Amino acid sequence: MSSQQQASSNVGTKARAIFVMGPTASGKTALAIELQKHLPIELINVDSAQVYRELNIGSAKPDAETLALAPHRLLDIRDPAQAYSAADFLADAKAEIEDIVAAGKIPLLVGGSMMYFKVLLEGLSNLPEANQQIRDELEQRAAVEGWPSLYKDLQKVDPDSASKLHPNHSQRIQRALEVHRITGVAMSSLQGSAVGGLQDNYDIVQFSLVPQNRSLLHSRIESRFKQMMEQGFLGEVQSLYERGDLNVSLPAIRSVGYRQLWDYCAGESDLSTAVEKGVIATRQLAKRQMTWLRNWPQAIEIKVDNQSGYLSTEEICGQCLKML
Repeated sequence: MSSQQQASSNVGTKARAIFVMGPTASGKTALAIELQKHLPIELINVDSAQVYRELNIGSAKPDAETLALAPHRLLDIRDPAQAYSAADFLADAKAEIEDIVAAGKIPLLVGGSMMYFKVLLEGLSNLPEANQQIRDELEQRAAVEGWPSLYKDLQKVDPDSASKLHPNHSQRIQRALEVHRITGVAMSSLQGSAVGGLQDNYDIVQFSLVPQNRSLLHSRIESRFKQMMEQGFLGEVQSLYERGDLNVSLPAIRSVGYRQLWDYCAGESDLSTAVEKGVIATRQLAKRQMTWLRNWPQAIEIKVDNQSGYLSTEEICGQCLKML
């Protein structure tokens, strides 16, 4: 049976879907595009920065030429002034998946936003919608006291949620405290009955791109960040800053790289410091992504390097096709 026939087959009555997950700069997009040459797939973006218009260079969004050959769904669907939640992604991605399957093709979801993949698999519990007033109040407190202070509050009201977080995980601390303020109940106690995920209704092949040599990944991250600067990343952030309706409390501006260059635009750091912090933040993001993936159930690990150098996209694709 050919790779295409294998990929197109169903398990029982379940339609197939493919996940391509991995840390930033591991070659996910290139692999997804290469797989499209061999399989009847359509691509869906799973990157929380790439959903925003005007966040192009710093989010490593595929360029127009690439998108003409391999269109990605769920790109450029929000203005940076708008929030986009995991619940929004779950609803949007499920609709796109159903549309692709109805057309007789296989949805391939590619990106590094691990929380998005998690909610897509498992669904979401019945948590309240965001309350901007409460979020603003928490942001103002954090600006004065620091997020570790708010983390101590979370330890008192929701120790289970706090135990899974670092004192500087600002967005998740904010959300857990917000939920407690709205409901009076710990968020961890509301998360026990998740509904709406895919895992019971689809045959999902989950590929995890795994760097073997951490120093190679770090070097690649630094090189890519410098390349983005050469391509005009700073100008992109300056344009966002000059709009006047955006601020650092918005998820788009808190994206890795954007937040650090935003501080430069605001006069809070020099450019070399901002770039250095952007590289460090990107490395930290990759570390968090790999931590997720090490504990990811049913992930098929695909090696992307041989310790001394990165494999070609064609070689990585070949590993994946053997697993389908």
